[in-house]
Amino acid sequence: MAVNKDQLSEIEELRGSKSETLRSTVPELENILYQPFEVLDHGFVRVIDYMGDDSAIVQSARVSYGKGTKQISNDKGLIKYLMRHRHSTPFEMCEIKFHIKLPIFIARQWIRHRTANVNEYSARYSILDKEFYIPSMENVAAQSTINNQGRGEVLSSDEAAEVISILKKDAEQTYANYETLLNENPNGESIDSSKPGVARELARMNLTLNTYTQWYWKIDLNNLLHFLALRADAHAQYEIRVYADIMMDIVKKWVPIAADAFEDYRIGGTEVSAKEINLLKKLLKGEKASFEDEGISKREWSELQKKFDLK
Repeated sequence: MAVNKDQLSEIEELRGSKSETLRSTVPELENILYQPFEVLDHGFVRVIDYMGDDSAIVQSARVSYGKGTKQISNDKGLIKYLMRHRHSTPFEMCEIKFHIKLPIFIARQWIRHRTANVNEYSARYSILDKEFYIPSMENVAAQSTINNQGRGEVLSSDEAAEVISILKKDAEQTYANYETLLNENPNGESIDSSKPGVARELARMNLTLNTYTQWYWKIDLNNLLHFLALRADAHAQYEIRVYADIMMDIVKKWVPIAADAFEDYRIGGTEVSAKEINLLKKLLKGEKASFEDEGISKREWSELQKKFDLK
């Protein structure tokens, strides 16, 4: 179960209460506030709080009071301009706080984005739940032969089943050892009253990296978009990409104009180097040109061909 009973009670209480405010709010985001969006087998993403909206970006860019211009078309044009020319500061005026439950090995990859405020569940003080991420058959693949950081071909059903069996067995065994070291189960009950338990900060060492952890993750919109540009990308690891995809949907509810500009210029757009621009200019003019003469590597040329469907 992704959300436990205590968290469900908290969610019901929070969503049952109402607060009046003079600041700008976003109805679509208010509708999903505190609600968990389930990810993987036991994970979730929840929006806990936020500040700002599309108008806050515009207001900051114009350094004015109030909501700025009332014409949505003008605001849209300005936000598109800011995104297109990478004027990032106005996007930093919006912030959002998430509650995220995720496997430890994904948390360690995620924490590489050092531009957020993070407070993680502490296994020094509390006992981690007996929940592990086990990939589905279609997500068990061999090591890629061309990308040291990625997956290659999906394993056969028999091979995948063997991998999943090993993952389950190891996770179950290490958690059983974790309980033995603690001399305590997740309910706080002693296993053997005649023995002292090992300190929680020591007992946690033996847990597998697919054990679930949780954290509160607060970040401004500019850095969130940078995170999404990398992690919602098709080349990102599947287990972090599914979290990023949900967060991208949340961003669309929160700042729809900025999200549209982001998808247009950052996700759907591309970058070319000065040498690549020079080569493209020659090709468009019908002039004879080669990537070798322009000082472009074979790999860069291959990528450029794919970007513009060149032959």
